[in-house]
Amino acid sequence: MKTSEHATEYHIHISSDDKALNFNFKELLHYRDLIVLLTKKTFILTYKQTILGPAWIFLNPFLTSLMYMVVFGKIAGLSTNGVPQLLFYLGGSAIWTYFSTSISKISKTFTDNANVFGKVYFPRLCVPISTIITSLINFGVQMLMFLALWIYYIARGAVRPHYEAIPLILVVLLELGVLGFACGIIVSSLTTKYHDLTMLVTFGIQLWMYGTPVVYPLSQLNPSGTLYKFIYFNPVTPAVEMFRYIFLGTGVIHFDNWCSSCIATVVLALIGVRLFNKVEKNFMDTV
Repeated sequence: MKTSEHATEYHIHISSDDKALNFNFKELLHYRDLIVLLTKKTFILTYKQTILGPAWIFLNPFLTSLMYMVVFGKIAGLSTNGVPQLLFYLGGSAIWTYFSTSISKISKTFTDNANVFGKVYFPRLCVPISTIITSLINFGVQMLMFLALWIYYIARGAVRPHYEAIPLILVVLLELGVLGFACGIIVSSLTTKYHDLTMLVTFGIQLWMYGTPVVYPLSQLNPSGTLYKFIYFNPVTPAVEMFRYIFLGTGVIHFDNWCSSCIATVVLALIGVRLFNKVEKNFMDTV
């Protein structure tokens, strides 16, 4: 019996043409298995050779929230709009960690993967995309602890969520993920030439957190003050406020603020992809 084998051939055209925007979604989809593998690798290496392993996903936000309760709740006496302090800080910590971790890890894309990038071709955007997915998984695990405490306080009548708005959390996560992705690849592209920027990333993210209503509600500020306007137009502020509106029933969704945040996210994403594609062509000469 004569059999015939049908092999599928893939033709990949690698070009150095300088296009204004080169985001090949079809190619990224073709490398989806690689994105999955990179996601698993990042998750495993993060907790490899640790005593408690993935339990740190729970411990980090819990211990951080306890510290916030002492420093900002007890010592500084900041209001939480009637929301139990632990629940308030856990929610803020979860949403902020998702965003900040995405930036800090994506910002090292070129420097941490220079050896691999120099030996084999694959879409470089696979690495930051896998980082976003890993951060999203960590956020989901943290939310299990938040939701357990959330249900407890709902039963006690301490919080009154807006249940009808819960589907909006998907929009919040998408917008915040794209924003973290955009900021991360911009920083990653710049650090290939200016290595000292890596030292400013951690400091800059921490300053950004204090400029975002993570440990305090936006209502704590004077609406007519300059500081309020600065924090109000922070592109991360609408996501944090909407998260609290959905799950904690506090705050108001300002759609004008949300629209300006989405516009800023799209613009930064376009700039980031453009810069990333430009840098990846010759980054081996500078890293």
